Amino acid sequence: MTDFYAHSLPGVSDLSQWQTLEDHLHNVGELAGQFAAKFGCEDWGRLAGLLHDLGKTSAEFQARIRASAGNEEDEDHRSSAPKRPHATDGAIYAVEKLGLLGRILAYLVAGHHAGLPDWEDEGSSNASLRRRLLEEPRWDQTFAREGVAPTMKTPSGSLSRKGTEMSLSIWMRMLFSCLVDADFLDTEAFMAPGRADRRGHYRSLAELSTAFEPYMAKKCATAPSSQVNTVRAEILDACECRAPDPQGLFSLTVPTGGGKTLSSMAFALRHAQTHGLERVIYVIPYTSIIEQTADQFRGIFGDDVLEHHSNLDSPDDEAEDAPNRLASENWDAPIIVTTSVQFFESLFASRTSRCRKLHNIVGSVVILDEAQLLPPDFLNPILLALQELVMNYRVSVVFSTATQPAFEPRKGADFDFHGLPEVRELMTDPLSLYRRLERTRLSLLRNLKEPMTWEELAAELAAHPTVLCIVNRRDDARALWERMPVGTFHLSALMCGAHRSECIAQIKQRLKDGETTQVVSTQLVEAGVDFDFPVVYRAVAGLDSVAQAAGRCNREGRLEAGNVHVFEPPSKTPVGILRQAAEVGRSMMTQHGERSLAPERFREFFGQLYWLRGDRLDRERIISLLPNEREIRIQFRTAAEKFRLIDSNAQLPVIVNWRDGGKWIHCLRQGPPDRWLLRKLQRYVVNIPKTVHGRLLREHAIVEVHPGIYVQEQAGLYREDLGLCPDLSCVYDPEDLIIS
Repeated sequence: MTDFYAHSLPGVSDLSQWQTLEDHLHNVGELAGQFAAKFGCEDWGRLAGLLHDLGKTSAEFQARIRASAGNEEDEDHRSSAPKRPHATDGAIYAVEKLGLLGRILAYLVAGHHAGLPDWEDEGSSNASLRRRLLEEPRWDQTFAREGVAPTMKTPSGSLSRKGTEMSLSIWMRMLFSCLVDADFLDTEAFMAPGRADRRGHYRSLAELSTAFEPYMAKKCATAPSSQVNTVRAEILDACECRAPDPQGLFSLTVPTGGGKTLSSMAFALRHAQTHGLERVIYVIPYTSIIEQTADQFRGIFGDDVLEHHSNLDSPDDEAEDAPNRLASENWDAPIIVTTSVQFFESLFASRTSRCRKLHNIVGSVVILDEAQLLPPDFLNPILLALQELVMNYRVSVVFSTATQPAFEPRKGADFDFHGLPEVRELMTDPLSLYRRLERTRLSLLRNLKEPMTWEELAAELAAHPTVLCIVNRRDDARALWERMPVGTFHLSALMCGAHRSECIAQIKQRLKDGETTQVVSTQLVEAGVDFDFPVVYRAVAGLDSVAQAAGRCNREGRLEAGNVHVFEPPSKTPVGILRQAAEVGRSMMTQHGERSLAPERFREFFGQLYWLRGDRLDRERIISLLPNEREIRIQFRTAAEKFRLIDSNAQLPVIVNWRDGGKWIHCLRQGPPDRWLLRKLQRYVVNIPKTVHGRLLREHAIVEVHPGIYVQEQAGLYREDLGLCPDLSCVYDPEDLIIS
């Protein structure tokens, strides 16, 4: 066969130093096959890899790569001439040779750059798979006959596995992940071997257990003697005892302050070793608190922990160029700490950068921290996806929370709640834990019938030398903080993660030293932040949020009882599910008073909340877009666009110049980002409303240094006390005007 090339090198005209297409297809096929073997589909992965770049044998592509040394991908858009995506040819070839089964491979191959397509487009776009399969093929016939045809037999690995309504779509997305990651890794190894070599060489979970066990033994041995620590030790022991249980769905129902984070990790590590699993994935509801848990785990496991946010992903397909694809995350570490947005949106994604990591979920323990915060508008597809992972991908799931939601399947008059058929509780008697760890008194200020002004609230808070107040909105936190005494701490998501971590550490130290500590915060402290205040105020919210706030009060049980005060703020709760939860919570608290946080109340609370949502438990009809049908007509892209836990158009990220953030911004300006650098930058990101983002961009207060990646340009934009203050973007400190 004539030599065909997959990749050239910038400025290198010697063809012997380029990567041949034969080598690339073989490498990707072998690697994708290895990845897919983890769920019994090695043949499917290998075949997808061998087909994915068949279109690069076209005379058009080979002429272009020879004429323009340095083009690493034909999708780089370095020429203004229209180009036909090379991925189409392999898709057509798969269907020609394998018929309907080939359509599965066609989805994967056609989408390996632009993302998994829809079968049918709803508008005038030609991006649908059905349309692309009608195009005229351009592959080299000799290469196809001699290099590909001998491999074209029906792959083994069953399609008809027992599963849920979304089995087919999740299986195809898993195969897609194997192909995409294999393609990116082999391309990276050729194009940037130094970057590839920098990928982490991690310890196994068995090795990490040898670090965890002595850490926990020392922690338990040095813990002061108290009722709280006695109960924590019992919870840890129960989790370790249940770790050998068969894989499946588990719940860990433990009151706030009961040590769920470390106990669930103890279960996960031992459970993983028992069943030969490779990874622990710890999923946290808020981007704003992920740093606390990641810091805690890094203190035990060091660099074997990967912290992965969702806020530095490229925001649209236009940003999915070669450097961004190679920088995308593949979850190759043994312990992943990530967000609900990142985890669940990836399970329903179509884009290559989001799907790349999915095959590394196979054979893992997934811990869903604060499981009560799973978004009701997507609850049915989420629970189906979790069942699918358990049934077919050797995943165990732990729902960890103090306020266990009502996930039992239920039938309604106009809708069904899919729920979860069998969840095993790790604690023998959760109710007794609540009775033994009851440490607070609840009071309702003005019986929640009349709102307090910020001035009234600030005056009441100022009377307490040590107090925490939690509000529902970032602008509420600032409005209240501005009325508080000098020295009051402010915590909100307008502070980058590194800044929040430092501030939280300062607060903890002051509490430990018995110093005056007054804090105004958004709900970011309600999970993963082990504050211990004698008095906590909470703006009215869902019952689960009030319980989480109470978990920051008298946490260590040093007082006879801590005081938790719920108040009606002068501002409205944000619209949507938060407002509905607050309304249900307000109704239940005024009915039950100080007994509102009894554990039996939470099932009633979630039952009411889910029932109020009705058929909106799958608001965007995601399940209907991902059918299990013989014709294999799946709307991957449409489902991905509709499955948005947070409106990506509402908030956009900015990397701020705070402490080491300036150093990493300088590195970012020097060249294309890679995974190593993006991992560092995550700690310095703040998300702001899109309208504000656009204004700052026009004012040159922020600049776009790479597609979809924005950095702070103006020095006065970020403050030590409040974080990012877009409304102050035109105000300069006099010292900023001095040229040194």
